Amino acid sequence: MIKAVNITKSFGETEVLKGVSFTFESGKTNLIIGRSGAGKTVLLKILVGLQTPTTGKVWYNDVDFTDLDKAGMRSIRMKIGMLFQGSALFDSLTVEENIRFPMDMFTNMTAKEKLERVNYCLERVSLAGNNKKYPSELSGGMQKRVGIARAIVLRPKYLFCDEPNSGLDPKTSIVIDELIQNITKEDNITTIINTHDMNSVMEIGENICFLHQGKLEWSGTKDEVLVSENEQLQTFIFASPFLQRLRKAALG
Repeated sequence: MIKAVNITKSFGETEVLKGVSFTFESGKTNLIIGRSGAGKTVLLKILVGLQTPTTGKVWYNDVDFTDLDKAGMRSIRMKIGMLFQGSALFDSLTVEENIRFPMDMFTNMTAKEKLERVNYCLERVSLAGNNKKYPSELSGGMQKRVGIARAIVLRPKYLFCDEPNSGLDPKTSIVIDELIQNITKEDNITTIINTHDMNSVMEIGENICFLHQGKLEWSGTKDEVLVSENEQLQTFIFASPFLQRLRKAALG
């Protein structure tokens, strides 16, 4: 579990986050949604420790993350997996080398142990046998799956995903969503996803944080989205005719 408590963030005179409090639950896909400029990325960076809040606290279970020294933050970050928007694979490294990279950096595992872990993670993302390929030889969806394999290679307790479906076709996006959700449940990970993808919201939105102009405007589940009376949420979610029809059907 990760808890944001009264988070504010200002850049000069501009207040980007305005007292955001939200609990991101373990074993669930927690989504941060909102328009561009709503504060989603800033909140994600604060949660992972890449930025410091102006005021407020971030708790990892019973640990005050915002009050830790460098050594303490490092101990938490060792438990964090990151899936970046563009996969962020190293073009000059093979699939195996990309996935092995965190183990090379942060563990004393033997070469045999690393290979066994790489192969296990490749099996988890349905890419067994692709060890020696380079990112340029893979489709966008396959690159994203390699990114997921790398993100889980150190057995994280927390998984952060920044726009995981960016640049993917709808069918591949569904595959990535289901993969992230399955890994989250099987390993009881606290997964936080920053997304604009409304299909992701409706498919895997188990715990949703909707930001509007830096404030927590609404929170709930994918089922509650359909029947919410919040005007800002309605305007954001139901921009497409298809989702408008879905809402009407849900309301009867």
